[in-house]
Amino acid sequence: MPATSVTIIGGGILGLAVAERLTRQGRAVTLLEKEHTWAAHQTGHNSGVIHAGPYYAPGSLKARMCAAGNRSMVEFAHANGIPYRIPGKLIVAVDEAELPRLAVLAERAAANGVPSRLISGQDAREYEPHVRAVQALRVETTGIIDYAAVSRKLAELAAFHGGEMLTDARVEAIVPTASGIRVVHSKGEVESELLINCGGLQADRIARMAGVEPEVRIVPFRGEYYELVPERRDLVNGLIYPVPDPELPFLGVHLTRMIDGTVHAGPNAVLALAREGYDWRTVSIRDAADAIGYPGFLRMASRNIGTGANEVLRSLSRRLFARSLARLVPELRTADIVRAGSGVRAQAVRRDGSLADDFVIQTAPGQVHVLNAPSPAATSALEIAAYISRAAGLEPELEL
Repeated sequence: MPATSVTIIGGGILGLAVAERLTRQGRAVTLLEKEHTWAAHQTGHNSGVIHAGPYYAPGSLKARMCAAGNRSMVEFAHANGIPYRIPGKLIVAVDEAELPRLAVLAERAAANGVPSRLISGQDAREYEPHVRAVQALRVETTGIIDYAAVSRKLAELAAFHGGEMLTDARVEAIVPTASGIRVVHSKGEVESELLINCGGLQADRIARMAGVEPEVRIVPFRGEYYELVPERRDLVNGLIYPVPDPELPFLGVHLTRMIDGTVHAGPNAVLALAREGYDWRTVSIRDAADAIGYPGFLRMASRNIGTGANEVLRSLSRRLFARSLARLVPELRTADIVRAGSGVRAQAVRRDGSLADDFVIQTAPGQVHVLNAPSPAATSALEIAAYISRAAGLEPELEL
């Protein structure tokens, strides 16, 4: 069987961005996606935000790629007729105790080159008349988009440039060969010189299948969404976020006016009992045992018992979920929200129990494994694709 240059595993936005970039370079690419559609998991279940990057440690991959991705994603959408909006967002301090953390966030935003400014609570209500705020960080370049639509366009472009784009192609084995690597899948097999793993929720398992011991373990966290009933959507104009807890990788329950005009609320963050467990009824003994039996998970859980318990309670109680939202918009009541689906975040955890707070991209000869790519990975997808191409030796190294 003649070798192809690159095999990509995973048809979320990252795998598709890599495929589009490499096919445009003239590379022979085969992309394998186990589901029937593109963007079936993390990409297709996220909140659709084009992040600006005020949260991330200056100099980190997240900070650098988010700033660049905020621009390149908008350019891509504009060039390809994908609807988007740039309403900006407010990160609001609802009481005096949150002001020091908001100030630190403002300093970090400035260090990352994010167009933003601290404003008074009164000025915040010029943007969001119903918000509670003693002060807010106004972030100008935050946007909203449909990342599933972006993914479909990337797949279309990759196919146009000659990529073999296979859905319903579940990876069954990965075998080293004299010239590279062979991937056996449910539709056949493919040989290539290079393997790129963008497997998301299954990324650590794919790495192990390829003979690479991943430096992190995926622990799935489900994020559940509500949406405002139609007659209460006028309470939110754009995006309203709380000041985040610096000890956690999650940004907290927030309010987002989506590209279709609906207003989503959430997500929370609860341990999922399956890697693709979008509700409490979906349980995988293998996945649950894999997470709970991992020493890193036990260490992480022991440090966050109170937070975890509160998240579970909020998951089970619409009233508690609404109360969290009412901290931001006091007029919101329990009757104003209805359930609106959920997503699962592939959170990478290290053996010491620490949560990987940056993108984790691990390389081996002839292989690149994306092992941690949570938010803002969708915003940064085109930049991560360029980074992977350079990490694989397909492009010259450049400073971001």
